[in-house]
Amino acid sequence: MKEIKTEILINASPDKVWKVLTDFKAYPDWNPFITSVQGEVFEGSKFKVKLQTLGSSPMTFEPICLSFKENVEFSWLGKLVMKGVFDGKHCFELVELSEGKTKFIQREEFKGMLVRLFWKKLDVNTRWSFEMMNDKLKETVEKM
Repeated sequence: MKEIKTEILINASPDKVWKVLTDFKAYPDWNPFITSVQGEVFEGSKFKVKLQTLGSSPMTFEPICLSFKENVEFSWLGKLVMKGVFDGKHCFELVELSEGKTKFIQREEFKGMLVRLFWKKLDVNTRWSFEMMNDKLKETVEKM
């Protein structure tokens, strides 16, 4: 198993962060990592995600939503080809620190036979992509 975890402090309440994070139609305008989310998103739903990490071609997959708790958490489980090959549990967490401040945590747990093959790429390119998204989310929310 491999885990990547990033976080950033956003000078806004969790509800403001949530509004931007879940406005999927606006992703192409600000999100450099997850460029598209299509379909209805709710616990148990299957939807489409298009993402692009540093140095890679865009990739589209259909994860299953594990949680969608307003102002708190949004997570999904995605897989490459079939379960057990390269699976990723992606999670966005919003933690209210004080009035008007939110810690935004983005993390993913990778499991499967091919994870070792992509270890370094995950450490560098995927982590960088998470951090870029975090920075752009902060910038977008704080401009509101």
